[in-house]
Amino acid sequence: MAWKQVLDVFEVLDSAYVDGQKVADLLTRNGVEDVTVTRVHGEKGYTDFVKAVIPGASGKATGGDAPTLGIIGRHGGIGARPEMIGFVSDGDGPLVALSTALKLGVMRGNGDVLPGDVIVTTHICPHAPSRPHYPVPFMGAPVPGSEMNKHEIDDRMDAILSVDTTKGNRIINHRGFAISPTVKQGYILRVSEDLLDVMQTTTGRLPVVFPITMQDITPYGNNVYHLNSILQPATATAAPVVGVAITAEVPVAGSATGATHLDDIDSATRFCLEVAKVFGAGRCRFHDEDEFTHLVKLYGEMTHLQTLGRDA
Repeated sequence: MAWKQVLDVFEVLDSAYVDGQKVADLLTRNGVEDVTVTRVHGEKGYTDFVKAVIPGASGKATGGDAPTLGIIGRHGGIGARPEMIGFVSDGDGPLVALSTALKLGVMRGNGDVLPGDVIVTTHICPHAPSRPHYPVPFMGAPVPGSEMNKHEIDDRMDAILSVDTTKGNRIINHRGFAISPTVKQGYILRVSEDLLDVMQTTTGRLPVVFPITMQDITPYGNNVYHLNSILQPATATAAPVVGVAITAEVPVAGSATGATHLDDIDSATRFCLEVAKVFGAGRCRFHDEDEFTHLVKLYGEMTHLQTLGRDA
């Protein structure tokens, strides 16, 4: 269970005074030794990017060759102050990611070390702007998406779980969490059977997959509609990316407060933890490498979809 870690992280994040250093202090007090904080200023304010590296027994950080999992808490901001008071729905992504990092630190202290390294990244901004979006408002971000990718993606990540609140739509009508098909270098690939297995084990229910479109895997800034930013990391890496969407049955604004369900956060956190265990052990594939190579041979590279397009 990760309930305690979820509650501990939530209590830190649910504050007008929270910053990256307060989050780093929580992690380092609980066994996560490698935590860095980088403050970045943009036209709409500033935010603190946090990166936590939890080394595995056979991970690259200690000279091993076990694969490294990246977990990104994707969002615009955890608060929309002064417009809204309190923790906003959009903060669920970093809440899951940081709860996962905290639990991994506690596990290390208890002698449970994962095979591979895990790198958890997100950013902390309690005063981010909101912006119009159909059918409900979204959270904006103090810095552009390209800057977020720069700080949240690490070249050491062999695969990425991008965790993001995805409640501001009428596409997903399920409360809890859902996963996306795997996205790699402009290709939308089949849903990972291994991840479906982990999902049904951790939830005790049938797995839920949310649909994505070509628009969703292109970079923000190209003037096309995106479901949200959950798959923006896929525009800036060659690693396979899977979205982990925190979902609701009805459209909920990203800037809404009182909309976080901690039982859903715990479920998504446990999913990330279990994926980290089996991925580092080489027992979880995000995609079929041979089939991907065959697709590229048949149809060519699709990396142009990772760019802003011809107009740029």
